[in-house]
Amino acid sequence: MITGELKSQIDQIWNTFWTGGVTNTITIVEQLTYLIFIKDLDEKEIRNELKAKRGFTYTPIFTEDQQNFRWKNLKEMDVNARHQIFSNTVDGIFPFIRSLGKETSLFATHMKGATFGISKPSVLDQVIEKLGNIDMTHQDTKGDIYEYLLSKLEGGGTAGQFRTPRHIIKMMVELMQPTLEDIISDPSVGTAGFLVGTKEYIDKHNDVTLLDKYADHINRKMFNGTEFDATMLRIASMNLYLHGVEEPNIIDVDAVSKDNTIANEHTLILANPPFKGTIDKESISPGLKNVTDTSKTELLFLALMLRQLKTGGRAAVIVPDGVLFGSGKAYKSIREEIIANNKLEAVISMPSGVFKPYAGVSTAIIIFTKTGNGGTDNVWFYDMLADGKSLDDKRSLLVDEDLFTSFSFGNALETMDLETKQKLHSKFNLPQIIDHYHYYKSDFFKKMHAENGEVLQVSDLPENLGFNDFMSETITHNYSDRTSQSFLVPFKDIAANDWDLSINRYKEIVYEEVEYDAPNLILERIISLSKNRQELMTKLSKIN
Repeated sequence: MITGELKSQIDQIWNTFWTGGVTNTITIVEQLTYLIFIKDLDEKEIRNELKAKRGFTYTPIFTEDQQNFRWKNLKEMDVNARHQIFSNTVDGIFPFIRSLGKETSLFATHMKGATFGISKPSVLDQVIEKLGNIDMTHQDTKGDIYEYLLSKLEGGGTAGQFRTPRHIIKMMVELMQPTLEDIISDPSVGTAGFLVGTKEYIDKHNDVTLLDKYADHINRKMFNGTEFDATMLRIASMNLYLHGVEEPNIIDVDAVSKDNTIANEHTLILANPPFKGTIDKESISPGLKNVTDTSKTELLFLALMLRQLKTGGRAAVIVPDGVLFGSGKAYKSIREEIIANNKLEAVISMPSGVFKPYAGVSTAIIIFTKTGNGGTDNVWFYDMLADGKSLDDKRSLLVDEDLFTSFSFGNALETMDLETKQKLHSKFNLPQIIDHYHYYKSDFFKKMHAENGEVLQVSDLPENLGFNDFMSETITHNYSDRTSQSFLVPFKDIAANDWDLSINRYKEIVYEEVEYDAPNLILERIISLSKNRQELMTKLSKIN
């Protein structure tokens, strides 16, 4: 979890770039990432050197001729000499970075475009000094720093992309509960936020022995993604590297094009694909057009996910509201494919302010399982009204900052007691969303609720009904009540409504009855007021 002190230190480094004339946000993040990466390489080398004294055999990262590239030596150098090592495009530190990794690895491929972008020796000097004051000996610290840097990119791209806020990523990962057996993908990987969130979840929920057992799977097979922007490819690769994934499968390809042939490979997809992008119809993968004949990327990505998932694979995806209720043939066909031919589990409607100030688009999270033969029975709908921040352009925190940060980056969800979660609900719906969904998917649900979600009268011990595992409100909630935030809708209702998935189609609004006085009484008051007005005007006219 990022602390106030650590946050302040990173902000100071950020300001050093700005005052030194480096103002492009992506450039700052990329250059800082390179420096943290270089620092991390030296720390790794130091650890290996200490192990070597105890008989450990290793291949050095730095040769005898490359000792000047080590952080411990760089920080002691003359300002101009150091800058020259960074600026040297033939045998300086950046050609060295580009040579790292196995020649055939995707990491090495993406790093070929890494270049130095700090023109002033004084700026480099100040940044290195400030970075040197930060203790990065723990993997979590590096990850927290990097995630905080990426939070400054929390805005829109050029093809309808919007970086997903960290707390939304955390919620989606918690909803899906990834396991060590999973093969996880984000076909619109960006900076790898979803993959990193998944890696953190895996690390927290498994002991060291299991993590070691699955080390090769984690480093080479578990994390997958596609991206066509060279800068994002480098940032995603380094982000995952700094979170302990050595060789992620981040592929340089336009995900929905003919060049992407991935199919039936992944067991879990977490994604926030582009909303407003379009692609030339001639370059679209033919198999996707068979599912939804369109050039709209938000629809094509859903078809792509169904193709990439193995049977039984699951997905949690952010989509714009238009996908839920669009009346065009392409919209209806992708909804029908997910609902009728696979298994739609949930629709979580999010307020339009979630992506502000960068976009006011209304969105939802849909969760589905690839079956190929249907299976949708009831769909769980949730109307998220509060995500812990104000829904205006300021996005001010509405809950305690430490608690919110711990939820987003740390383990607040595990340590927060059930009573606190319920008290927070009016301003922070996310803990309840996770609680309701996990309860609905658990065996406890069928003990306490009918198929339509109504509460049953049950005589049993509280612990046998889930009261030790879930909020009491979650267990006693009536999931058939469509006036609430959380309710179930059966398959037949959705099919009858042309596969419409907008929450307003099914949510019932209770109008408060207001009683008004009889018209003759209202008329008498108007006449009385008019008479008083006339009398006052007569008095005023006599004053003149």
